[in-house]
Amino acid sequence: MKNIKKTIIKLLRDESGQGATEYILILVAVVAVAVIFKDQLMKVMTDKLMPALQGKIDGFMGP
Repeated sequence: MKNIKKTIIKLLRDESGQGATEYILILVAVVAVAVIFKDQLMKVMTDKLMPALQGKIDGFMGP
């Protein structure tokens, strides 16, 4: 019985696999925010980012 208790305590204290779990949770949060604010993000991209990029491309390509 002591071996089982020691094994359970050892498993609870072991933190070696938690790094991947934290990265997955961060990724899930970023994807959730992107899905929730999809329309607003698309509006910003089409209204502000694309014209700025087009101006840079036109300036690079010349007249």
